[in-house]
Amino acid sequence: MNQLLEVNDLVTSFRTAEGKLSAVRGVSFSVDKGETLCIVGESGCGKSITTLSVMGLLPSNGEISRGSIQFSGEELTTKNEEELRKLRGNEISMIFQEPMTALNPVFTIGYQLREPLMIHKRLSKREATQKAITLLDQVGIPHPVSKLKQFPHELSGGMRQRVMIAMALACNPSLLIADEPTTALDVTIQAQILDLIDDLKADLGMGVVMVTHDMGVVAEVADRVMVMYAGEVVEVGTVTEIFEAPKHPYTRGLLASVPNIDDPDHSMEAIPGSLPNLSEEIQGCRFHPRCPFAMDKCMEMEPPLFELSSEHQSKCWLQEVKHYDKQSATSS
Repeated sequence: MNQLLEVNDLVTSFRTAEGKLSAVRGVSFSVDKGETLCIVGESGCGKSITTLSVMGLLPSNGEISRGSIQFSGEELTTKNEEELRKLRGNEISMIFQEPMTALNPVFTIGYQLREPLMIHKRLSKREATQKAITLLDQVGIPHPVSKLKQFPHELSGGMRQRVMIAMALACNPSLLIADEPTTALDVTIQAQILDLIDDLKADLGMGVVMVTHDMGVVAEVADRVMVMYAGEVVEVGTVTEIFEAPKHPYTRGLLASVPNIDDPDHSMEAIPGSLPNLSEEIQGCRFHPRCPFAMDKCMEMEPPLFELSSEHQSKCWLQEVKHYDKQSATSS
């Protein structure tokens, strides 16, 4: 069985003063061993909440209201905190977006790197220290021995991010979830980190879920791409299908807003408007207030996720005619 992670109809809600609000609305996706799935979309579209739901690391006012999360055939939504803790950092690791809040400020880098190795891999302190030095060297940190004695506040933002990546990769996880892993890094180190993740994916058969807004990173590392908008999946496809034949107007808008140095005539276009508030109920397609192709039907009925090919789906009424034409041709 190649499937590593399967998320089905995930709904994640938050208790607020305005009542219960859903940040993730019926999201479904899967990740195979050795595959990289990139989740893209604007800030606030539910990408990070989706991954935190998988990790069981939601804030205290958050909860999974509905859905299934299966990792290697095991249901994660029914596991208690102790059972999840055994998986986290060992079988499933996460690179967080904000390393200063993810790293403990009162412990040295060495202590925080050794801890998962001693707990999950049963290494001695000496063995864990040697492994920690190797990991820091792998992620491009100079003078790794001296860095073990330093505290997070003594490192730059880019250095802290590399420490987070080293911690996530320490136990050779089966699934790596990376939330904007290269945001704080310069382009040279960014390329090194992406190559390192790619090498480990190849060597270990590791599955990768990468959250990013950088379409350049997506083009470089993704096997498949999942586009999210307002807590929903609006398009899924292979990296080739998404870049060469995007079907959802939102996906087209994201790609149009990226500069293209190979095309001097390319003009960047911003998507008008902004994401709806979580408390804002929108009838029909949630993207229709910002969509240049919106029809009356878009404002009245929520579109299904149309199957365009075995790996390409788009949640847009523009695909309805093509979908039914394809169905008719298949049945005749």
